[in-house]
Amino acid sequence: FLQYVTTNDVSKISVCFSQYSMVCTPDGGIQDDIFIYHVKPYEFLVCVNASNREKIVTWFMEKVSHVQGCKVRDRSTELAQIAVQGSISRELLIDVGVAEVADLKVRQCREVTAFGGSVIVSRTGYTGELGYELYLPADLAAQAWEQLLKVGQSEGLKPAGLGARDLLRLDMGYLLYGNDISEETSPLEAGAEWVVNFEKGEFVGRASLLAQRTQGLARRLVGFELLEKAVPRHGFPILSTDQPGNPIGEVTSGNLSPILQKGIG
Repeated sequence: FLQYVTTNDVSKISVCFSQYSMVCTPDGGIQDDIFIYHVKPYEFLVCVNASNREKIVTWFMEKVSHVQGCKVRDRSTELAQIAVQGSISRELLIDVGVAEVADLKVRQCREVTAFGGSVIVSRTGYTGELGYELYLPADLAAQAWEQLLKVGQSEGLKPAGLGARDLLRLDMGYLLYGNDISEETSPLEAGAEWVVNFEKGEFVGRASLLAQRTQGLARRLVGFELLEKAVPRHGFPILSTDQPGNPIGEVTSGNLSPILQKGIG
């Protein structure tokens, strides 16, 4: 079922590992970019963007109705996610009792007992930093949050919102749904061919993406940097230097990089 509704090769995810992938429309447009965690034999956890939750749940439920021996459950209200990211994240989680992170490899996940319940801890995150994500029962989230902040206070741990995450992922060139990718964008146009496996067999969007690969792309997502001090923003037009004033594209994501001290997008 997951092989059919996602673009990447799910058979390559060993138990206790995860994979970045995409859910496409039959036309090859991106419905969402997702993470798939192989938590147990024959059991997977799919993490979608919160804004796309209802759309993806509806899509999965529709598709799974034709599949025998497979069940899809929406656990969005049961589970919370807390991302602990940055250079002290490993030591911090060990200090609060999640000793299993000590030898966790990139994109590996493990079910542990922490904060008074069962928690899936994974070495994933969308920041480009060393970091981990905790999937835990929703009723334990506040307690876990308070404990993390208390233990990490002396090391400078702070709550961070989506604005901070947005800047970190932009510095890494990670895609943001609704900005860089959408149902009007294909994985190939977004430069994400590496999450599309044409050899695994049939999947939703395969024929359209194969045709696009064969015929060539009319547009493509690229990274840029500004030569002058300025801040590019979402939706700004990009103009040609050969034909001054002629638009050749637009900014999907842009900001001032604190690392590079220049505008990037």
